[in-house]
Amino acid sequence: MNHVAALRMLDHQITDARGWIGRDLTQADWTIPLPAEALTELREVLRQLRHAPLDTLLLDPADFALDACRAVMARVRAQLATGIMFAVLDRLPMDEMNRAEATQLYWLLAGLVARPVAQKLNGQMFFDVRDTGAKLKPGSGIRPTVTNVDLTYHNDNSYNDTPPEVVALLCLHPAMQGGISRVVSVYSVHNALLQDHPGLLRRLYQPVWYDRHAEHLAGEANAFSAPVFEYTDVLNTRLALSEIHAGYALAGGGPDAETKQALAAVQSVFNRPELRAELELEAGQIQFVNNRATGHARTEFEDFPEPERKRHLVRLWLRNEGKRSYRG
Repeated sequence: MNHVAALRMLDHQITDARGWIGRDLTQADWTIPLPAEALTELREVLRQLRHAPLDTLLLDPADFALDACRAVMARVRAQLATGIMFAVLDRLPMDEMNRAEATQLYWLLAGLVARPVAQKLNGQMFFDVRDTGAKLKPGSGIRPTVTNVDLTYHNDNSYNDTPPEVVALLCLHPAMQGGISRVVSVYSVHNALLQDHPGLLRRLYQPVWYDRHAEHLAGEANAFSAPVFEYTDVLNTRLALSEIHAGYALAGGGPDAETKQALAAVQSVFNRPELRAELELEAGQIQFVNNRATGHARTEFEDFPEPERKRHLVRLWLRNEGKRSYRG
């Protein structure tokens, strides 16, 4: 791959709210409760859907009285845009509904943040995050989210032209042990790289290869080329070290020495525990992250032996720009 000159770089430290450090945050900073008025509205939605069922993909928030829900989701949307860039909505009363009903309410609430879009080339809108026993292999199309392995910080769909603006996760059931969500500010990662590895930072503004996870048509390239960092008044990233290493394997050769050093620098920043916030999601809680300005991760986990108690999260991708298809 030919490295091209970066068009523009962020060359100063970000010291406002975007550059938060996890050790300075508490659970209260990211938790947004569902107020009683919003829960009343959601219970009425459930009553209506039990009386007159409708496919989830046809549910439109505009068809229901959701004023209180709109207000609380506006708080979520504002926190994603101008606050710490992630939030946990607390929570759907899971003892009052089954998992399919919870997913329908989740669809409506997420739609008040931004428009749900396809997560796969086949148009799949929902993605079940749970361990299937699958093993990772470059180019296989197997995503790390269907395993129980530790996931390093990443932005979802870094290997596509139109990654989601927001990633949402509804927790239907937590793991027996582990599976803790972690979030880090992209601005804090960039601050650390600028301070400790300024000579390598420019390389990350130039293209690298990403494994496309087989989300492409027959005959198309199985690797995607894009820079890790782009700056146009806001900092956007494609943090996905596993996909980058796999992308170079698919492209027919490993990264050069400078690229290896730059990727190792990113990993060294990821390894700094003070940067991260840790979230132990409980059943009924919904995590929202700004996918362009935060990296999110998950620790390795161990499931309960009973199938109905295995860790199960439902993911939505939200994006208002472009089309609703995977290619956007």
